[in-house]
Amino acid sequence: MARFKGRHFTADVILWAVRWYLMFPVSYRDLELMLADRAVEVDDTTIFCWIQAYAPELEKRLRPYLRPCTGSWRVDETYLKVKGSWTYLYRAVDSRGQTIDFLLSAKRDAAAAKRFFRKALGQPHTVNPRTITVDRNAAYPKAVTEMKSDAELWRRTRLRQCKYLNNIVEQDHRRIKRLTEPGLGFGSFRTARRTLAGYEAMAMMRKGQVRRIDGRDMKAQAVFIASLFDIAA
Repeated sequence: MARFKGRHFTADVILWAVRWYLMFPVSYRDLELMLADRAVEVDDTTIFCWIQAYAPELEKRLRPYLRPCTGSWRVDETYLKVKGSWTYLYRAVDSRGQTIDFLLSAKRDAAAAKRFFRKALGQPHTVNPRTITVDRNAAYPKAVTEMKSDAELWRRTRLRQCKYLNNIVEQDHRRIKRLTEPGLGFGSFRTARRTLAGYEAMAMMRKGQVRRIDGRDMKAQAVFIASLFDIAA
């Protein structure tokens, strides 16, 4: 409850708004109207502050409860607009479509690819991959070779550059695009990263990646999120 100390609204109202914004393609103004329909008068800028405060915290607290991913990684980048400029969102899913990890980057090069792989390998639900499937981006072979040389990546990991094998992750990008459309881009890298962390956290939950939580059981998800923040749903 310390995370909600000093707020003018109760924790259950805040978490309800955070969950719905991160799950569905709505704008802050849309959510303001939805809350008003429930007799909760709150400004859209306040909802924005809630997302920035609790979305990354939700992702951090959710990670230890995720099911392990497989060793078949499908990696790709998609484009997002931040402060009027296009940026790159690195994302990876496994052979079953489970989210492995994500990273927002201003550049699309070997250094960015290495940062992404290091971040993914450091998560509690991932394993050193047997295969990494990517597109024809020349940065990936360089990044993988350097990481193998530095013993950061398993030396027997096989890199496959085949675009059609990446349909799983390319289809998964659509969800992110759908969620970001109402906001017409992000105002800064910081707000983009924090919001995207929440989008990905809720997506992992709805995919059924959280142990003992059905991806279609909205009530169970609400109770679980409340428990993560030590409050009663």
